[in-house]
Amino acid sequence: MGSSVLLIGDMINDLAHRDGPSVYLEEIARRNTIANNAKAISRARAAGVPVGFIRVGFSSDYCEVSPNSPIFTGAKKAGRFKLGEWGTEVHPDLKPEPGDFDIIKHRVSPFYGTRMEPLLRAQGIDHIYITGISSSGVVLSTAKEGHDRDFIITIIEDCCCAGSEEDHQAVLKICERFANIVTVASVTFGG
Repeated sequence: MGSSVLLIGDMINDLAHRDGPSVYLEEIARRNTIANNAKAISRARAAGVPVGFIRVGFSSDYCEVSPNSPIFTGAKKAGRFKLGEWGTEVHPDLKPEPGDFDIIKHRVSPFYGTRMEPLLRAQGIDHIYITGISSSGVVLSTAKEGHDRDFIITIIEDCCCAGSEEDHQAVLKICERFANIVTVASVTFGG
């Protein structure tokens, strides 16, 4: 039997903080996304499950941004997601602790071109609990790619949001084929 990890996807200031430029703020507030993530983190830590923070970010010159990516060329034009700046720090209500995993990604998927999979494999992790912003971005890509890499996937759905509730529910409908869907109240973390 393997072990588990709770991965918090893209809960950074540029996407999750009320003072940031996020298009998700209304849904974050309506769904209590920040508070629910704080509960999930607390419960995971209490169960001895490691926590990891996935953060999208780029060098100050945006050398990692492909001109073929509409989403990331838009971020470059707007000056968002610069590593080492306030915008790519984890939301202050979800403070990382020493020993938490910090996974920097330059694409939607945290598996693409990152240290995430080798890190998880080295720790004997085979079950990923995922939360984040957005449901249609980091959550969907983690769920699909994690499944195809033979991880057990559990989405804590009330710790996620998209641009609208309709978009969020559409993602969950897709994901229910290859992921467990739970809430922060019902999740049972396995060590």
